[in-house]
Amino acid sequence: MKARRLLAWTALLLVGTVLLAAVAGLTFRVALGPPVHSTAPDAVYAPHGVVATSQPLASQAGLQVLQRGGNAIDAAVTAAAVLNVVEPYMTGLGGDMFAILWSEREQRLVGINGSGRAGALMTRDALGGSVRDTGAKSITIPGALSGWAALLEKYGTITLAEALRPAVVLAKEGFPVSKTTASEWALFANDLKSDPGARDTYLIDGKRAPQTGEWFSNPDLARTMQAIADEGSDLLYGGALGQSIAEHVQELGGFLTTEDFATHSAEWVEPLSVSFKNYRLWELPPNGQGIAALEMLRLLESYDLASMGHNSAIYLHHLIEAKKLAYADLEHFVGDPEFMAIEPERLLADDFITKRRTHLSPERALRHATPDRSLTDSETTYLAVADEEGNMISFINSLAGPFGSGVVVPGTGFALQNRAAGFSIKEGRANTVGPRRRPFHTIIPGFVTRTGADGKQQPWLSFGIVGGPQQPQAHVQVLLNILLFDMDVQQALDAPRFRHWRASSVTFETSIPESTIDELHSMGHRTKDPLMEVGSILLAGENMGLIFGGGQAIMRHDQGYIAGSDSRRDGLAAAH
Repeated sequence: MKARRLLAWTALLLVGTVLLAAVAGLTFRVALGPPVHSTAPDAVYAPHGVVATSQPLASQAGLQVLQRGGNAIDAAVTAAAVLNVVEPYMTGLGGDMFAILWSEREQRLVGINGSGRAGALMTRDALGGSVRDTGAKSITIPGALSGWAALLEKYGTITLAEALRPAVVLAKEGFPVSKTTASEWALFANDLKSDPGARDTYLIDGKRAPQTGEWFSNPDLARTMQAIADEGSDLLYGGALGQSIAEHVQELGGFLTTEDFATHSAEWVEPLSVSFKNYRLWELPPNGQGIAALEMLRLLESYDLASMGHNSAIYLHHLIEAKKLAYADLEHFVGDPEFMAIEPERLLADDFITKRRTHLSPERALRHATPDRSLTDSETTYLAVADEEGNMISFINSLAGPFGSGVVVPGTGFALQNRAAGFSIKEGRANTVGPRRRPFHTIIPGFVTRTGADGKQQPWLSFGIVGGPQQPQAHVQVLLNILLFDMDVQQALDAPRFRHWRASSVTFETSIPESTIDELHSMGHRTKDPLMEVGSILLAGENMGLIFGGGQAIMRHDQGYIAGSDSRRDGLAAAH
C-alpha cells in the first residue's frame, strides 16, 4: 500500500544507520514516540454539551450547532463533513461510517452501519488472484453519506443541507492547514501524482502537499457538497454523481456500477456488548472488528489486572496475548454477516471464551495467526458528541488507507476509499471477496454503559481510537485505564500504548520503561528488533498517531460531561 512503500524506504534508511553504528561499535535503539505526553491538555468539563474531534475546526463547527439548539446527531454529521475538508486523507464522502448513539428520547442504544459493498463486477477471477491496496480495483461503494442522511432523518433536528453548510464554506474559502495534518499529508503526497484527479485536488501546483499554516481550499468539493445539499443524498445513490463515479471507476478497470449506487442504503443494527465489573462495553456487530474488543475483554475478565500494575510487564503481556487470540478469531470468522458461518455472539459465549483462555500463558508469549496484511492499514477520523438533552454519539468515518484508493473523479473534490483491501482472496471465508459483499471493516465506534440503581443500563462513555487494527486493542487499553486505574478521559487517552502487529512483534511508546520492555522480551515478545517489522516503522514525533492511534472520549457526569481529545493528534474537545 502507499504507506507501506514509504515505510519500506524509512526502514532502509534506519537499517543503514544501524549498520553504521555497528561498524563504529555503538549501541543503537530506535525511538518510536515522544518520551511522555507532557504537554497534553487537561480533560474538558462541559455543563451542557461537548464535541470532541481530531481537528479544532471540526470541533468548533459541531459546537456551533449545539449552541444554536441542534442536538448531538446534528453536530456529529456537521463535524464529519468538515473533517472531509480539513483532513481529506483520513475521511470523507468517498468513505464509510459507523456510529453508536444513545437516544435519550428512546432510552436505548442504536447502531448504524454506513458501509458500502463491493461492486457487482468484483469477483476473485476479476481481481486476478489478489485483492488490491490502491487504485480503481480497490474501490467499494462509499457509504458515509447514506449514514449521515439516515442519522439526520431519524434522530436529527436539522437538514442535511444545514449540516453540510460549514464544510461548503471551508472548502470554498479555504483554511490554514494544521501541523499534524500537514506532516501526514506530506507522507502520502507522491502517491497522489499518478492520478490526475487526486493530483489536481490535493497537491499545490500538482507537486506538493500544503505546509503547516498554508491556506488550502477545495472548490470542487465545495461544489459537490452544495449539489448534495440542494438535491439530497440521492445525487450519489442513484443520481448523476453516482453514475459519473461508476463510469470513471470502470474506465480505470474498477468494478462499480450505477446500479450498485442505486441499491445502496445504510443499515440500522443492534450493538453487541459484554459486561466488565459494573459496566458494559458496546461495539457494533460485523462486518466490523469491534467484536475483537469484546472478546479481549472477556478473555481478561478473570484476571486481577489492577494488582499487576498499570503497564507493568505482566499486565501488558496479558493484554497482548488476549489480543492475539481475539484477532485470530477475527480473521477466521468475521466478515459480511450474510456470509458468516457462525453467529457473532458465539465468539463471546462462556464455553468458547473458557477454551480460548487456556491458550493464554501467564509466562510465555505465543506465536499466533493474526490478520492478513490487507487488514493492517487505515486512515480514519473518530469523533464523539454529547448534548444538553442527554443524547450521546460515538461516530467514526474512514477512507481506509491514506487518501483511500488514491483515485479522485475529476471535478468531485473527494477521494474514493480502498476498502476492498479488507477482503480475503481465500475461498470459503466470511470475508472472501465477492460481488456486492461488504468487506471486513477496521473502523469501530465504542460505547460504555453502567448499571444504575434500578438495574437498567445508563449511558456513560462515548469513545473511539483510530488506527486500523490498532482500534480494538486500543479500545481495551483506554477503557481499562479508566475502569481499573482511575484515570480521567484525557489521561486514559494520553497514557502510553502498545500496538501488537503479528506473531510476537509489538511496538511500544517510549514512555514505557526499557526495563519493562526487557522483561517482556524475556517472555518471548519481540520488542527490540522493530527494524525487521517494516510495518511498525514510522517517522517519530508528530506521526505517532498513525501507529498508536488517536482518539476522543466523552464521559457522562452528574454535572454534565467530561471530555478528552488525544494529544497525539491536533484534536480538540469544545464545550458549552
